[in-house]
Amino acid sequence: MAAVRFKVENDVVKEIHKVVVHQFTMGDVEDPDLYAAQPMWEWQESEQGKFVMEHSVSQPEWHRHVDYTMYGYKYAITAELETKKLSEFYLRWGNRGNKQAF
Repeated sequence: MAAVRFKVENDVVKEIHKVVVHQFTMGDVEDPDLYAAQPMWEWQESEQGKFVMEHSVSQPEWHRHVDYTMYGYKYAITAELETKKLSEFYLRWGNRGNKQAF
């Protein structure tokens, strides 16, 4: 699931997509955000994470959702990318981050 917005700079309209670029699950722990910090950091230091951090229009955000079926949590990292960079992202790593909407 992606949200699209438009931005005008110097009479040029840019199409910006907000997409899920990474997601993972976390078991039921006392402080899930503390335990989620390591997988988030590892992703951020990966080639994919560095690409997103460099080309994201705004600072990427992480979201936590309760996973009632697995008694844990689902985490998703979302970023806003221009159409060209989103296409490059999908060509390099596929659409894996977007398979599941939260």
